[in-house]
Amino acid sequence: MGAVGKKDKMKKEEEEKEERVEEEAPRARSVPEVLDGGGSPVDSGSDYEDYSDDGDSEDYELSEEDLESGEEGAAGSGSDQDESEDGNSEEFELLEESESGESDSQEHKGSVKTSNKGESSNDHARIDDSGSEISETDQRAEESDSSEDEVPSRNTIGDVPLEWYKDEEHIGYNVKGKKIKKKERQDKLDAFLASADDSKNWRKINDEYNDEVVELTKDETRLIRRLLKGKAPHAGFDPYPDYVDFFKWDDAKHPLSNAPEPKRRFIPSKWEAKRVAKYVRAIREGLIKLDKPKEEPRFYNLWGDDLNSKDKAGHLAYIPAPKPKLPGHDESYNPSLEYIPTQEEINSYQLMYEEDRPKFIPRRYTSLKSVPAYENAVNDSFERCMDLYMSYRAWKKRLNIDPESLKPKLPSRKDLKPYPVTCYLEYRGHEGAVVSISTEASGQWIASGSADGTVRIWEVETGRCRGVWTIGEPVQCVSWNPLSELPILAIAAGQDVLLLNTGLGNEEDQKNIQELLQVEISGTAGDSDEQPLVSWLQDDRCKHEAIRLRHFKTVTSVEWHRKGDYLSTVTPAGESRAILIHQLSKKITQKIPFKLHGLPVSSVFHPSRSIFFVSTKKNVRVYDLLKQKLIKKLETGLREVSSIAIHPQGDNLIVGSREGKLCWFDMDLSSQPYKTLQCHSKDITNVAFHRSYPLFASCSDDCTAYVFHGMVYSDFNQNPLIVPLEILRGHVSSNGRGVMDCKFHPRQPWLFTSGADSVVRLYCH
Repeated sequence: MGAVGKKDKMKKEEEEKEERVEEEAPRARSVPEVLDGGGSPVDSGSDYEDYSDDGDSEDYELSEEDLESGEEGAAGSGSDQDESEDGNSEEFELLEESESGESDSQEHKGSVKTSNKGESSNDHARIDDSGSEISETDQRAEESDSSEDEVPSRNTIGDVPLEWYKDEEHIGYNVKGKKIKKKERQDKLDAFLASADDSKNWRKINDEYNDEVVELTKDETRLIRRLLKGKAPHAGFDPYPDYVDFFKWDDAKHPLSNAPEPKRRFIPSKWEAKRVAKYVRAIREGLIKLDKPKEEPRFYNLWGDDLNSKDKAGHLAYIPAPKPKLPGHDESYNPSLEYIPTQEEINSYQLMYEEDRPKFIPRRYTSLKSVPAYENAVNDSFERCMDLYMSYRAWKKRLNIDPESLKPKLPSRKDLKPYPVTCYLEYRGHEGAVVSISTEASGQWIASGSADGTVRIWEVETGRCRGVWTIGEPVQCVSWNPLSELPILAIAAGQDVLLLNTGLGNEEDQKNIQELLQVEISGTAGDSDEQPLVSWLQDDRCKHEAIRLRHFKTVTSVEWHRKGDYLSTVTPAGESRAILIHQLSKKITQKIPFKLHGLPVSSVFHPSRSIFFVSTKKNVRVYDLLKQKLIKKLETGLREVSSIAIHPQGDNLIVGSREGKLCWFDMDLSSQPYKTLQCHSKDITNVAFHRSYPLFASCSDDCTAYVFHGMVYSDFNQNPLIVPLEILRGHVSSNGRGVMDCKFHPRQPWLFTSGADSVVRLYCH
């Protein structure tokens, strides 16, 4: 049949199709359950046949009539209408559950085809009693949300028109190359009866592309209804969300301006144009001189001596040429006769080795014009060029460093003896944690203050308890007077500082102490009568003489001056009166004339000068008491300072912190730490220097005490030598606290430590 005949036939079929649509439309609208193009439902009474040419089992397919029937409605399929010759599917309008909702079936056909295109064709279909098709693929499709890319398409004919297979018995080929038979046609009457019995028939449509009947799920039908109403496919989508004002602030004092953009932002600035013109005029008149671009020299003197050149930094490392020997008289064109060798000497040159032979033999010429050219000029130039070609143009600065040389040259520990190594004595008697200890100036006695409210004095060599004083409050700090002839003990407990006569010394010393600890009139002492700093009171409760200094806040630290007449107290909550200096002989108290920046931690007097150290939580300030000015501020860089100690020479100090770090400061060197040692794992509670030996120690809550060798040299060009020596253990942790204080013996290389386990230990060498 020719092409013209085919066109006429197709035109005729289209006209017949339009006539059938007009006749069947009323009947199709009378069935509200029918969805677009449902086609004939799956035959409940027909059996599937196994189409196989050579015995291989093929997929169960529906009859060719279903493929040709297209997308007929359930009501239309039940009528007694004749089928068209080509069997093309007819398109009906999609009917919703309400009769008024009509839509184009082609839109639903595309959406259904998209959502069900991925169903597998290799699963064998099953027919239930109600006449509807139930396949394993459909069951999985309802339960799964997998996309169409996860399951391969059943269609095997590719992207070709379906009209090419309308007259064929098969539709495509399988993997083995066998023909895939079309599905068997179902009778119109059987299809109508099956659709009447099937309640889900209105959700079934015929997928012409894959030649199968697809049942829409409830979610898909719900999605189609939302699309028909012009809504978003997903019900959870909110097309009109609440407006969120990101720039709104309820407490705003100055709200953002709502004014429009000013015009000056869109037009060129006249002021800038005038400013530019002014600069241009100044440049032309020479008032502004621009730096001329640096002109690089055209030639570079390769062998020039540019040691003093300014451009030396811009080039590679300079390699100077070997300097030749300056010419002498023998190299003149007319030398003296004594420089000219004889013929015998010339002959003797030939017998020498080449490296020992003279390179130049003097000759005499009548004039300079008679001097011939240098005979080895070409050879020497060639050799020199070869030397330049084979040599490196820059020095390769390679550092040959021995790894052992990088290690600090520390002396041996045997050479640094003596230093405390082992525990020699234990002083037991306190019931609470021993917070503070202090050694007497002669080294014979040691005092200890405990949280149980008692102060004990021990004999160092025997461990005998000399006396016990009950204070009544937890002791914060104890400190001996540095003078051996005044064995007065300062005790800080609560808001009071008790200056106690311990009863030591001879009769003359006791007489001086009794006179010193007498307060004629008990009262207040301070700068003004309105705000008294401290109350000096006579304490008669002790068995020896004592003075009680009543503060208005809790006292945490007490330190004596080297002369034994002054002492300083620290009350962190005292604000401007946090640090006070008391004079024992005159019974007066005064505050330091400096502003404290932060909460004070401790205060220390200089060993030999009128210098006062005050440490806060972040830094240490050094003041001159005579000039009343700040000398230096030491930046620790620590999280929180816990204690400080001054070297006996006064130029170095160590600072302990709450993070377990120990900083050594050399005040003549810098305001930054000279060395920072990370030694302890917990808070450092106290640090101490030895008076005569080059030793210093630190104690911590990790129940250890570290002993270091710290040598300070008199030569200012030599830095201090710091060597770790020993880790002293033995204390037991109690309530999270370990070693709470450490002090050196004034004359021996011994170290006293007090811990939260109520024990004072003596470590000897």
